[in-house]
Amino acid sequence: MTRDTPRIRLSTLRHDVPASLVVFLVAVPLSLGIAMASGAPLISGLIAAVVGGIVGGTLGGSSVQVSGPAAGLSLVVVDLVHTYGWRATCMITLLAGAVQLVLGIFKAARAALAVSPAVIHGMLAAVGVIIALAQLHVVLGGTSQSSAIANLIELPGQIADLHGHKVAVGLLTIMVLALWTRLPGPVKSVPAPLAALLAAACTAWAFGWDVTRVDLSESVGEWAFPVLPQGDWHLVVAAVLLVALLAGCESLLCSVAADKMHGGKRADLDQELTGQGVANMVTGALGGLPVAGVIVRSTTNVRAGARTRCSTILHGVWVLVFALGFGWSIKLIPLEALAALLVFIGVQMVNLGHIKKVHGHGEVPVYLVTMAAVILLGLAEGVLAGLALAALLALRRLTWVTVLKREDSAGRLHVTISGSLTFLGVPRLTHELRAIPAGTDVGLDLNIDFMDNGAFEAIHTWRLDHERMGGSVHIDELHDEWYALAASGARMFPAKSPPKAPDRWWLPWAHRSRPSLPSIPPGDSSEPVECRLTVGAREYHQRTAPLVRPIFTELARRQQPSHLFITCADSRIVPSLITASGPGDLFTVRNIGNLVPRRGSEPHDDSMVAAIEYATQVLGVHTITVCGHSGCGAMAGLLSGGVQAGSLPGLRRWLRHGNHSLATFIEREGDRLHGGALDVLCRVNVQQQLENLRTYRKVDEQVRAGKLELVGLFFDIGSARVHMVPPLRPTSQASTRNAAQTGAVSRG
Repeated sequence: MTRDTPRIRLSTLRHDVPASLVVFLVAVPLSLGIAMASGAPLISGLIAAVVGGIVGGTLGGSSVQVSGPAAGLSLVVVDLVHTYGWRATCMITLLAGAVQLVLGIFKAARAALAVSPAVIHGMLAAVGVIIALAQLHVVLGGTSQSSAIANLIELPGQIADLHGHKVAVGLLTIMVLALWTRLPGPVKSVPAPLAALLAAACTAWAFGWDVTRVDLSESVGEWAFPVLPQGDWHLVVAAVLLVALLAGCESLLCSVAADKMHGGKRADLDQELTGQGVANMVTGALGGLPVAGVIVRSTTNVRAGARTRCSTILHGVWVLVFALGFGWSIKLIPLEALAALLVFIGVQMVNLGHIKKVHGHGEVPVYLVTMAAVILLGLAEGVLAGLALAALLALRRLTWVTVLKREDSAGRLHVTISGSLTFLGVPRLTHELRAIPAGTDVGLDLNIDFMDNGAFEAIHTWRLDHERMGGSVHIDELHDEWYALAASGARMFPAKSPPKAPDRWWLPWAHRSRPSLPSIPPGDSSEPVECRLTVGAREYHQRTAPLVRPIFTELARRQQPSHLFITCADSRIVPSLITASGPGDLFTVRNIGNLVPRRGSEPHDDSMVAAIEYATQVLGVHTITVCGHSGCGAMAGLLSGGVQAGSLPGLRRWLRHGNHSLATFIEREGDRLHGGALDVLCRVNVQQQLENLRTYRKVDEQVRAGKLELVGLFFDIGSARVHMVPPLRPTSQASTRNAAQTGAVSRG
């Protein structure tokens, strides 16, 4: 015995025992009502509740799911009882359990989750409507008809011929069920179904109403072992499979839903299906209803505080004790009260929340078709109709084709076709392509992951016709060359192109394990760097060029950047990466130390002056950004007084443009010359270069007029973070506002 065993037992006593009692109080009336709706002996509902709790709870794969007779299967059971009789229906249940057991052993549980939830919800809603219409006649003192349509037609006459006491008991039950959830918390601790049946039974007994009583005595004495169904064995096999699949799907979906309600161990779906199979074999042999996971009882179990499967097992034990020791008390329950309980359950099975969920995914037609077909045709027919429609809609989505057209300034028409090109998309494809005027210069971009022969013939035929009429077609395939291969007569790929993994272009060469890039150890200069550049260019042509070609086609005529970006030549600074910018966004100037020589300073530097003039007066940029970085070698050279520049005369002359930064640093940060001085100077340098930009008359005029903003950035290489650097003096209201609102960077 482990040290944790007493703790586990205490937890069971504190949480699972009270939860099992709550579920027991819910299970008894529901089990009786479902047996009544199924046209089966009432004791069969209690047998199923006992077996579902003890056997299903012990062998199942979920720690909180509660199994028992399910309202969703009542429609199937009614038809089976009517066709083969009750004992043969029990044999069908037993055989269905064997099928579930085999499926669980072969780990087929996950396949059941492939069924569209819209079909399941539509089926359950239809079953709820059928149960409610059928039992409403019993509530009104009459008898239900053979079909939902017949019940609906007979309903006005039934209402006109009301039976006083029986109707009163039914209405009282429904009223208690409807109002119970609005009562204070301590009162609601009693389950609503139990409270409603108790209220109906006590009221009928107190006033001596003439109602129909529930009697289990005959059901207990009539038990016999199941017999094989007589009739067409094809139909028998279909019935077995229908019960097995419906009960299995409902159990697995309920198990998945129950996992979302608690934080314990997740369910083992294959074990759950195996446990359900054994439970159905046992309940079939004992004369019980088919067993499935029930969402109402499972939800009640979780909300009542259940922690382990002990709660589920104990609830089955309590049902067994009640049936053996207190079964006589059930005869006090009016049959009309059970019918009213079923009407209420049936209405609740039409869950508006499910409609909202499927509406968000465009599956309302599947829900409605399944629901209507089950009501009008039958359960199996309705489920098949729903599955067929769901498959058609899924196929339509997978083969949906989008065609986008746009004309550039040169009059060339760009057409982008996206999706999976199959024969199903040919009508739309040909309609869009034939609408292109004859003689047009067309750039056709194929952003597709599959093309069958029908789609290829449609595009190829249109291309030949369009070119024969004087137009031109330039085809660019952004992924695999489906069109080019088909045109050449090569064998096509057997399946759709798998989605490509994101191309991590921003990683350094040394961090990419691609065979196309030669691996050169750090410090090894035996192989020239041009090898990597050449391979990288080839990789660019293969992977990236097809994707960015439409963008560069637009940019080929002119550039219109919005920013002049001045930064250091340091190889670790990648402007497009740290600013999330793309081609055409930044007009970039890089030099040692991200320095901006002051106007008229020596040594004279026309390259920076030319870039500033061209950016502000020709390109019309709105922002000039100076971006420094941590650990800058140029600033380290300044701090060393030029010593670190060594025998590099050109570098020493260039660093003179940083003297103003060093002077500002000493003036403002003189007390920080030791410890972290380098990064402080790097930040001050950014501020000083913003000041240097103001020495250019055109820049200063545009800044004062609010037409140009000066922005300082600092890239901390170690943390890969970009920080805002405030200017030494305010520039304009616009730039101050921009600095205050910038949320993409941290303030430093």
